[in-house]
Amino acid sequence: MSNLQKGNKKLINAWTFYDWANSSYPLVITTAIFPIFYEKVTSVIENGEVISDTVTLFGTQFINTELYSYVVALSFIIVSVISPILSGIADYSGSKKKFMQFFCLLGSFSCASLYFFSKEHLGLGLLSVLLASVGFWGSLVFYNAYLPEIAEPADHDKVSARGFGMGYFGSALLLIINLILIKVYGMNARYSFISVAVWWIGFAQITFARLPNGTKNHSSDGNVIFKGFKELWKVWNELKHIKQLKRFLAAFFIYSMGVQTVMLMAVMFAKKEIVGLEDANLITSVLLIQFVGIAGSFLFSRISNRIGNIKAIGITLFIWICICVGTYAFVYTPNQFYIIACSVGLVMGGIQSLSRSTYSKLLPETEDNASYFSFYDVCEKIGIVVGMLSFGAIEGITGGMRNSILALIVFFVAGFFILLTIPKTKNVS
Repeated sequence: MSNLQKGNKKLINAWTFYDWANSSYPLVITTAIFPIFYEKVTSVIENGEVISDTVTLFGTQFINTELYSYVVALSFIIVSVISPILSGIADYSGSKKKFMQFFCLLGSFSCASLYFFSKEHLGLGLLSVLLASVGFWGSLVFYNAYLPEIAEPADHDKVSARGFGMGYFGSALLLIINLILIKVYGMNARYSFISVAVWWIGFAQITFARLPNGTKNHSSDGNVIFKGFKELWKVWNELKHIKQLKRFLAAFFIYSMGVQTVMLMAVMFAKKEIVGLEDANLITSVLLIQFVGIAGSFLFSRISNRIGNIKAIGITLFIWICICVGTYAFVYTPNQFYIIACSVGLVMGGIQSLSRSTYSKLLPETEDNASYFSFYDVCEKIGIVVGMLSFGAIEGITGGMRNSILALIVFFVAGFFILLTIPKTKNVS
């Protein structure tokens, strides 16, 4: 049986602190400073104008942002393949925290290695990008699996929102510190990648100090990897008979193609498609998204308490559709981009927080939470793979990122209509 005490405030606070620790990666590395750094390092710029944005890897030419999207997509394929195996092993051996710690170390050290990123050694630099992504998303598989063990179902929305709120605030604080050091004191942007590593691994120790490693739920005699696959097969057979959970995972899979792709590619889109947007103003808009995201997480948590999780997620998806249509058709200037940025912030935290808590509420009574959450994470990761590959391929074919938004609109619309088919339940209707 689990040795975690549900509702323990100290345990919940320690759990949410991992959001504070690791959210420095998606903000500084995938959203704010590194995308701008990557664009400059991999482009030929003369008199402030981009002369060439193509790079060569293994003898093949790519648009720099196209190649970046492919590398990130590959990282999600890797996580999708290994996380179900490791989750099954974690449930059998009672080692969730050990796996979480391993991926935390992998991600943070890979972030630090981005200090050495250069166009001359592009392959090695992109390997660091790949491993940092694997570390971040791999650790979340085991982090998310603790949620149903530390909180009662009625508190899942609130606890999940608190985690995202902590993440938005902590990462924004680190970004502000880095911006001051870069703009006021002339610090090289490369040092910000090291700061992410120190912040991530340092504050994660607060979480690791309180979370137990997990209990051994099954016998580990024999081939533990085979038993991990066997456990996943059992979970899949159970999922097939839970209509609400199966439909929700289908909707989540589709709309995740859009949500995460927007978050991963928004800054690079703005760099290329928004005329006159300075780097400082672009990062300011990223900070704006973070702080609006904090409010959005708690706003949609309250909305879900009033009208139910499914309807609340439906509202966020409708807003996402409007955002994508509006961006494709009307957003060309900095002021227009700021309006869209605020809108993204409003629903970004809400849909992520509600998705995690909704899935947690729909789970059957089980001790194999890591294996169940591996399905959740695999759905999200494969969805991101499709989203990123579509985004990159459309840019590569058409030569412009704006056309890639059309694919995102399709993803959000399809996810919205699948969500409407989910039967009502007591916990999430």
